[in-house]
Order: sequence, then C-alpha cells, then structure tokens
Amino acid sequence: MKTITISKLFTTTVCLVALVGCQGSSTPGGAKTEKKTGAVLAEVNDGSITTGDFERELKNLPEYLKAMADTPQGRKEMLDTMVIRELILQQASKDGLDKGPEIEDKLQDLKKRLIIESFLKKKVESESKVSDEDLKKFYEQNKEKFKSGEQIKASHILVKTDKEAKEILARIKGGGNFEELAKKSSADSSAAKGGDLGWFGKGSMVPAFEKAALALKEGQVSDVVKSDFGFHIIKLTGKRAAGVRPLEEVKDQIKGAIMPTKQQEVFQKIKEELKKTAKITVKEDVLNGLDSKKDGGKPEEKKPAEAAAPTVAPEKK
Repeated sequence: MKTITISKLFTTTVCLVALVGCQGSSTPGGAKTEKKTGAVLAEVNDGSITTGDFERELKNLPEYLKAMADTPQGRKEMLDTMVIRELILQQASKDGLDKGPEIEDKLQDLKKRLIIESFLKKKVESESKVSDEDLKKFYEQNKEKFKSGEQIKASHILVKTDKEAKEILARIKGGGNFEELAKKSSADSSAAKGGDLGWFGKGSMVPAFEKAALALKEGQVSDVVKSDFGFHIIKLTGKRAAGVRPLEEVKDQIKGAIMPTKQQEVFQKIKEELKKTAKITVKEDVLNGLDSKKDGGKPEEKKPAEAAAPTVAPEKK
C-alpha cells in the first residue's frame, strides 16, 4: 500500500530534511543567533528549542512530509532530530567551525540564492495563472487520460497491535468519531487527514486491505484487518463506477500538468524584460578560454597569419 509504505520511510526522510534545515539555534554561552519565540520544548546544554522553532521547521518541510510530521510519533522524531542538530551546532561552534572565510563565502552564496529564489517565486506565482478556460480546454483535448476503472474511497486507522485495534473499534461502535480517532491513534501518514486515503482502484493496496475494503458498503466500518503493516480499521466513504472522471474532480491534476509550461513562459518573459534595460557585455575571448583552462592547459595561441587576420563584420544591406 503506497500510503502506508511512505509512512515507513518517515523517520529516515524527515530526519535528513530536518537535520540540514534552518532552525534558529543558540550558541554556547547563551548568545542567540535568532530571537526565540514560544514555549521551550527542549533545553540542550545552554541552548533551547522552542515551539516557535518547531513550527518554523514544520513550515519549511516539503508538502509531502508535513502530514507525516503531524502525528505524535512524527513530532517526537522531529524534535529528536532538532535536538541532535542543536548538539552538532554547539560542538561545531566549540571547534571554531562556525567562523572563517569559507563559511562566510558560503553564507553570501546562500543569501544570493535565497534573494533570487524569493524574487522569482513572487514574480512567477503572481503571473502564472491557469484560467478555467485553460482547464476546460486541456480536459476536452485529453479526456482519454482521465478514464478510470471502478474506484472506491476509504479511510483507515493503522495501529501496531490487535488489542489496540479492537479497543478503537469498540469505541467506534459505541459512537466514537472515526476521523478524530484516526487523527489521535493512527500510525499512518493519513492520520492528519482523519485517515483519508482518497480514491483508489483494484491493485493499489495490499491484498488483505483491498479485499476488506471492497467488501464494505458505503459508510460501513470493517472489523480489524491484519496486513504486513499492522492492524487496520477501514471505513468505506465512497464508490464510483468506471468511466471518465468529471472535470471538477481532476482540476488540480490538470493544473499540475499545465503549470510548469506557464511558469516557464513567465520565466522567459522575465529574462527578456530584464535584458531589455540592461547593459551587458560578454567577453567571448575569456569565455572561450575557460575550456582549455579546465583541461589544465593554456588557451591555444593563434598562428601569426591567423592572429593578423582581421575580423570582418557582415556587410549591411
């Protein structure tokens, strides 16, 4: 099952992303590189990690990781990674690795990249608009791409033990809210969305899960289902017959297909507009000499006859 498999990778992926993230850090001795906000989540020697640091870290995560981090286990892993990073920063500071020309050069390079990224993001996002007419035109021209077989929509709660699953199922049968229990108890990344797995067809999920889900009626909740990932409680939330999916359901998908081309057009326009009012002189001789220098040699010298030959510009008609 794709969604569940991704959750298995959470610890490794989110830790790697967070480890090199941009958490505001405290240097040894209490000198802060950034103003701290919020309550203290963890004290690390003379430094600290606050709720403000944590929220900023979540904001900077890629979209596909944000849902994974919005679970009790995810938050715990995230905080542990931030603690490790704070310890690394403190030790690096003691070793004098936080100073020096190499660090300063890299900081300047990073600053330039961030400024450029901020400029382009603002310009491209504001000018890259996909209209309803664009969506409709793409849909009409590519209806074959939106055909699908029979599909179902389901939510689930995933836990590690049969005992825990049975306890949750008893609460659901007693009137408990499935979505709220999923958010609170599910170990899967879908927990943040109330266990919602979206629409899927045959062959998309592991056999045990798929068999149980397909046997349900809309609105019905399954008994405990065991798979290689743990123990599931499944709720069927929708069914749809095979056919072409309506435009309203695929708008986001179409927008994702059209947007890169729109953004490229805007980027090209930005480049042309910037060059119009700029004075640019390219030193072709220096540029051409880079290849020979890269190979460890000197630029090839012209023979006397070649050197004396003037460069003649094409005659204007």
